[in-house]
Amino acid sequence: MADAGLAAVLTSRPLHVVAVGKAAAPMATAFAGIPHLSVRQAVAIGTHADDPLPANVEWLESSHPFPDARSEAAGRKALAVAQAVHSGEALVILLSGGASALMAAPVEGISLADKIRTTRTMMNAGADIHALNTVRRHLSNVKGGRLAAACVGTTLTLALSDVVGDDLNAIGSGPGVADGTTWADAADALDRFGGAAHLDTVRDVVRRGLAGEIPDTPKAGHASLARSAARVIGGRLDAMAGAKAAAEARGYSVLLIDEPVVGEARVAGPAWLERARQMSRGAGRPVCVISGGETTVRVTGSGLGGRNLEFVLSIAEALGGSDGPGPTKVGPYSEAGMVAAASIGTDGIDGSSGVAGAIVDSTTLSRAAAAGLEAPGHYLATNNSLAFFAPLDDVIRLGRTQTNVGDLQVIVIHES
Repeated sequence: MADAGLAAVLTSRPLHVVAVGKAAAPMATAFAGIPHLSVRQAVAIGTHADDPLPANVEWLESSHPFPDARSEAAGRKALAVAQAVHSGEALVILLSGGASALMAAPVEGISLADKIRTTRTMMNAGADIHALNTVRRHLSNVKGGRLAAACVGTTLTLALSDVVGDDLNAIGSGPGVADGTTWADAADALDRFGGAAHLDTVRDVVRRGLAGEIPDTPKAGHASLARSAARVIGGRLDAMAGAKAAAEARGYSVLLIDEPVVGEARVAGPAWLERARQMSRGAGRPVCVISGGETTVRVTGSGLGGRNLEFVLSIAEALGGSDGPGPTKVGPYSEAGMVAAASIGTDGIDGSSGVAGAIVDSTTLSRAAAAGLEAPGHYLATNNSLAFFAPLDDVIRLGRTQTNVGDLQVIVIHES
């Protein structure tokens, strides 16, 4: 459906709205404020709403990063909204990061506890969002196009992307779009990241799916999705553009790393630092290098942290150097000058830390030593990066931002 056709549907038909994700409240508020739209019913599903929603928007508070009973109630409500749409009407899904946990409706044969155990196991094993959502879609009655399939009218999805590549199938596990993955893909992801965990009930459902006993998620061309359309309306490139404008306003020469930053955080960090150093060599000072993406963490310890904290902790020693720390030393990169780097989650929450991310600079190691802290490797080994940064007051506290477009990494370099 072309954009003109999408606009015509929005302005000419009765609309039923489901806003779900970390940005559900502001997205629903903005949509409800558009003149000349005929909104019959609207529900917003999120973690919190800082401001009162319009009177015609029903608010459902739910749970993230793991679903709970509220998530299951939200899933049932979303299905009820979809099923109430008549053939001449439209279902509008306003989608943002976090929707997978906030709206849950387990398929027959598994419980919500089974889904939570599976998600937690895969996340702790370092599963990326694509592997995680492949399994989530196949264990859900609303994900993987199944919410759209419950609607006999037209379905329009407008999404803020928190996934690398802006794959609409992966954002919120794709409730309004066709699913390109299969039961075989779900089985493979579960094998890779489920390990030897006791997930017998879930494995049995996947086995039944492979045997054709449970229908697969709707694929492209499926009759139930012939009336659906979807658009990404914001993502990591928008966050990078905003950071670029802010840096330029402060006098920095700005360089962008176009490729998304992915992989295990503690491995991706040093590679990113080297890339930034190479790019900034010869550039005017002060210079700012900006990137975006989403890394993963393999959990082997019981500490508090997240991918952004581990990302910057992995480069602390390179910035501090081995020649003795100081404001003009950048380890093996001392020619770069004074340096500070940060990584943040745009939703304001990084893993289990309760903060958005952290900052490291060329004084981090000396300040850590003065505070009696162990070397960074100690905290990485126990996934306890928050315990390194909090005593230094180098954490970034944003609070919940009511959106999520992945992570943002920034490094600024001044002359020595």
